[in-house]
Amino acid sequence: MKIVCLDAATLGGADLSAFEEFGTFESYALTPPELVVERLAGADVAMVNKVVLSREVLEKTSLKLILETATGVNNIDVEFAKQRGIAVKNVAGYSTQSVVQHTFALIFAFLSRIPYYDAWTKRGAWCESEIFTDFSRLTQNLASKRHGIIGLGTIGKEVARISEAFGARVSYHSTSGMNLNTRFENLSLEELLSQSDIISIHAPLNEKTKNLLAYDRLRLLKPAAILINVGRGGIVNEQDLARVLNEREIYAGLDVLEAEPMVRNHPLLGVKDAERLIITPHIAWASKQSLENLMTAVYENLKEWLENGE
Repeated sequence: MKIVCLDAATLGGADLSAFEEFGTFESYALTPPELVVERLAGADVAMVNKVVLSREVLEKTSLKLILETATGVNNIDVEFAKQRGIAVKNVAGYSTQSVVQHTFALIFAFLSRIPYYDAWTKRGAWCESEIFTDFSRLTQNLASKRHGIIGLGTIGKEVARISEAFGARVSYHSTSGMNLNTRFENLSLEELLSQSDIISIHAPLNEKTKNLLAYDRLRLLKPAAILINVGRGGIVNEQDLARVLNEREIYAGLDVLEAEPMVRNHPLLGVKDAERLIITPHIAWASKQSLENLMTAVYENLKEWLENGE
């Protein structure tokens, strides 16, 4: 059997040697579109994360299995793969704790004024202080804050549970209308945006969520509200968010953007008050433990397929 990994660079340096036990294993750091078909020549199994396996690609291969090294399979023409008898196996739940942790890292960075006080101390301002502390930016507790969650799936529910444990009042909006929960208050999107002190997004990108938070809805946010997006880029209109950040005092923590890597001259790079914006490069999922969980699950997916064809 021939297994080809097309974008190992997206797996954080994971050890892929275990896949050699199944046959010939070839690994490429990255694969440009024009080389995908060539590199899959004679392959039985493709391992991909972001490489696009379209109908045009798949019909030129002899693949029997596609191992998606992520949860989302939007980079694969799954319907055509099914028609061709190509199995597609993805991985779910491997990064839940990592994404939840990053959500609160962003929330607490704003509540505890970390960006401001880190810069304040490093420029020597504490050395000039007459007292032991500083009150130029008062910190805030999560307790008693209203935390609105957009998307109450596996990650959203865990964020809700932990936020409630800190004393926050949790409400949610289900973008699909299916993840309903009697434990927390279910609000319309407009109610959630206008009433919440903190809004965190844990929804997938689809027709219902594309451009969900554009200018008119972003203007509904309360003064000093914190918006966190660890879901998918494209849910928040980034140009409109940059505009609202320059117009009003709100805060935004983003781990995902519509185009990744970030494009040059992105509107968010021009936000006037950088203290109110934190952007991380899609790392919420990528803890050491998550990567280990992911590769173990991909290995098991291949083993399961070999044993029972599913």
